[in-house]
Amino acid sequence: MKTVAMIAAAAENDALGKDNDLLWHLPDDFKRFKSLTSGHSIIMGRKTYESFPKPLPNRKHIIITRDKNYTVNYDTCVVVHSLPEALELVKDEPLSFIIGGGEIYNLGMEEANKIELTRVHGTFEDADTYFPKIDESVWELATEQYHPIDEKHKYAFTYLTYLKI
Repeated sequence: MKTVAMIAAAAENDALGKDNDLLWHLPDDFKRFKSLTSGHSIIMGRKTYESFPKPLPNRKHIIITRDKNYTVNYDTCVVVHSLPEALELVKDEPLSFIIGGGEIYNLGMEEANKIELTRVHGTFEDADTYFPKIDESVWELATEQYHPIDEKHKYAFTYLTYLKI
């Protein structure tokens, strides 16, 4: 079965970021993101793409923008103008990821059948981007793994995997 997974790190109040940047630094979560998404297509909005210094290695980037003149000069990147257009490009792939931002996650809730969520244990009131609420009548928590605060992680967090019911 084909899997379209949304992957995100969100605070307890669903905060994702502010000014096109994350609100925390969690190296183990970055490692998990890399390990899960490497070798797969990643679908994102233009602002999420522009938050990277350069394209992430070993991944095909599908960038969604309304700007019909937007171009990217990397052979690992494709520009499209809607989520359905992005999903058409990955229809034959067994696994692809929607990686943000907030608007793309909202659109992706309908299309995804898996969510890999890192729940950051804290609330961030100054965020300007949020992950959509997870409706537990539609999504079932399949696995969870807690990560405590340590010398590299200012916040505790839990990896949560949800599957669409």
